Amino acid sequence: MNVSTITIPALPSPLSLWTTVRSVGALNLAGSFAALWALVKVLGVVRWRFKTTQLRGPPRTSLVYGVSHDLGSSHDAGTMYEHWAEEYGVATFFARETWTYVKTPLALALTEASIGKGLLWSEGETHRRQRKALTPAFSNAAIRKLTSVFYDSAYKVKGKWDTIIESSKDGNAIIEVQNWMNHVALDTIGIAGFSHDFGSLDGKRASVTEAFDTFGNNSQASALNQAFILLASVFLIITKIPTKRTMPFKKLSTTMEEISNELLVRSRREKDANMSERDEEKSIIGLLLKSESQDAELHMSEEEVVAQMKVLLLAGYETTSISLTWALIHLSQHPDIQTRLREELLAFGADPTYDQLKANLPYLDAVVHEILRLHPAVPEFIRLAAADDVIPLSEPVRTASGKMTDSISIAKGTIFTISATAINRSVAVWGPDAKEFKPERWLAEEGISGKAKDVQGHRHLLTFIDGPRTCLGKDFAVAEFKTVLLILVKNFVFEMRDGPDTKVEVGRGILPRPRVVGEDGVGVPLKVRRYE
Repeated sequence: MNVSTITIPALPSPLSLWTTVRSVGALNLAGSFAALWALVKVLGVVRWRFKTTQLRGPPRTSLVYGVSHDLGSSHDAGTMYEHWAEEYGVATFFARETWTYVKTPLALALTEASIGKGLLWSEGETHRRQRKALTPAFSNAAIRKLTSVFYDSAYKVKGKWDTIIESSKDGNAIIEVQNWMNHVALDTIGIAGFSHDFGSLDGKRASVTEAFDTFGNNSQASALNQAFILLASVFLIITKIPTKRTMPFKKLSTTMEEISNELLVRSRREKDANMSERDEEKSIIGLLLKSESQDAELHMSEEEVVAQMKVLLLAGYETTSISLTWALIHLSQHPDIQTRLREELLAFGADPTYDQLKANLPYLDAVVHEILRLHPAVPEFIRLAAADDVIPLSEPVRTASGKMTDSISIAKGTIFTISATAINRSVAVWGPDAKEFKPERWLAEEGISGKAKDVQGHRHLLTFIDGPRTCLGKDFAVAEFKTVLLILVKNFVFEMRDGPDTKVEVGRGILPRPRVVGEDGVGVPLKVRRYE
């Protein structure tokens, strides 16, 4: 007898029915939010197109990134900007006294992740308070007192290089100068800013240098970081996810925080013993300690104080060392300029004071500012329009529709890239020799063209930005730059190791750094001998 088995499906329980309904409801809700998000985005694009003057420009090479990938992968983005300006027209602006243009969410996220909520992160009233609290440490009077620190670091390098050259067979030594300029910059900001000697010039390995060098000594890692930043500019949430792309930023932040906390604890302990009230009010660490007080007029939280120390470590290490390295490269490539500079320095005689550095060595001043013009340490600045705006132009520009306009309407949310490199090297701004290393342009008033005079930044440059975010430490940086370069050029002769036609390119670090083509990391080996 055959028996057929019939399987009757069980009826769902009330609980499973509720779970199914809830899942469907959750999916519907998620779908509704996604649709709403898409609608908001579409409306935002429509509003942006309606509110913004559409300018001519290069075609998008990426649906997601536009032309950002082209700029990010280029070793000379400034030249790309200038080509576009020639082809599509110029529309340059830089707001001086306004907070209408602020940092982008990506810039804020990366800055907070790496160096905290200090001067480079803060906006508006918070930025004004933090800046005002630190301003006395960067006055002429304060920097005048620090000039001896700059000289000490410079002479320490001289002593080390003398030893290296003396041990060579023919009086010539190949010295990787960028590494030494890093040491100079770190030890100087340590002593001048925090009364702490990192001992980098004496061969001590500081943990902070290892964190900084992570960005510059591995070209593959730097390329991956560039790809990460491009992706994060579209999907900001990526910055919050711990990956090998975000780890360098985390390592940098952790290392600098540990160092800053150590310096802060030691400084609090030594405050009464080693610092008079008057000195306290002029030094960087003294001002930071003062701002910690709850009744301080410009009070900063401990988090803000540590963040300012991280900012100063970063700025002190990166920017001046980059400028010094570029100076030695250009002087090696132009022996006539190197000789002329050395003659001025030797004719002056004894080491100049701070005021003499500013006023009595015109060719040194010209060389320094020509390097700052050609090689701004921060090559571009990205800003976001926080409100609708209308920007007047110095000369009319043709729009995408073919009409001429003398102003540009800007919609809230528009992102701008201001290329300091392109403007500093612009033929339209600086004349036909704008791309040349020509210190002489700074020696005569007519050497600075009319259009360059329209640039409101320090000495008609955007190297130190402009407006409310003008670099607070620019005078400190220029004084250190001049002092170290003076001692090195007076005592040594520099040549490119492989001849004057050696190719030099820009490598990627936290900031772009020079490097000789074919060298590992950001190596710049020069042939150095004593000047006799």
